[in-house]
This record gives sequence, structure tokens and C-alpha cells, in this order.
Amino acid sequence: MGSAELKHQIEEEIKRTEALVTEYKEMSQPVSPDDAIGRISRMDAINNKSVTEAALRQAENKLASLKSVISNIDSPDFGICVSCKQPIPIGRILIRPESQRCVNCAR
Repeated sequence: MGSAELKHQIEEEIKRTEALVTEYKEMSQPVSPDDAIGRISRMDAINNKSVTEAALRQAENKLASLKSVISNIDSPDFGICVSCKQPIPIGRILIRPESQRCVNCAR
């Protein structure tokens, strides 16, 4: 797989992650006390908001990593494990482009 195809794959993942971030931001809006919902429903909405906020933070971190990766794709160190200095398998790069370590070193 060439670097152009790999770059395209990473750009597609960036688009998907940006869409997730937008969706999570919309879902994590505060629950208005003026909404006429029951106490249990309000507690459930607050709990769901906490879960969504955690997912939002995770998606934002992944997005930052992906953008960092895309800016370094032409670097000679791209795809090289930062721990053992061996090439990271292409499958891992496609599954987790933000990974900077091979599977063995990531354990």
C-alpha cells in the first residue's frame, strides 16, 4: 500500500471522527431544569450525558492523534515503532493510525 492510499485512509478516518465529535457535542448538551421530565428520567439523562462526554473526550483525543499522524505521513519515521524502531505492520496503521508503537511494544 502506497503512502497516497494510506493518506486517503487516514483522511477518511479523520472525517468519520470529526462527525462523531459533532454528534457527541450535540448529545452532551446540558439537561435543562425547565424540561418537564420525571426525576428518574432526569437522572438517566444526566448519566447518559456523562457517558457521552467521556466518548467525546476519547473522540477528540483520537482526532488530535489522527491530525498529527497525517502531518507526519511523509516523514521517514512514519510507520516506525518509537520503542523498538521496527516497522509497524500496515494492518495496524490502518486500524489504529494514531498508534506509534507496534503490537508487541504496545502491550
